[in-house]
Amino acid sequence: QVQLVESGGGLVQPGGSLRLSCKASRDILSFSAVGWYRQTPGKQRVLVATISNGGSLDYEDSVKGRFTISRDNAKNTVDLQMSSLEPEDTAVYYCLAIQLVWYWGQGTQVTVSS
Repeated sequence: QVQLVESGGGLVQPGGSLRLSCKASRDILSFSAVGWYRQTPGKQRVLVATISNGGSLDYEDSVKGRFTISRDNAKNTVDLQMSSLEPEDTAVYYCLAIQLVWYWGQGTQVTVSS
């Protein structure tokens, strides 16, 4: 069973930065892709950013230039550096790992508010 443990969420003012981290319970390169989704109440979970095991990156349009996804193969972690945060970025952020099955973390709340 795969476990994904997220950390780093919290409250930040507009224009601020946060870094989310997700640690996988096994070799992160064993997954075809890892990344982050987010969800707001009453809406579907949507892509934020992913990185494939080959290093290909994919970002949702509204976060391009503000968010950066990275992976540490030695630590089995995938991080999301978020800058220039906007109130619209407020959501629960979920770590994702794909290997035939989609594995999810428990989610971490990010609130952008003054």
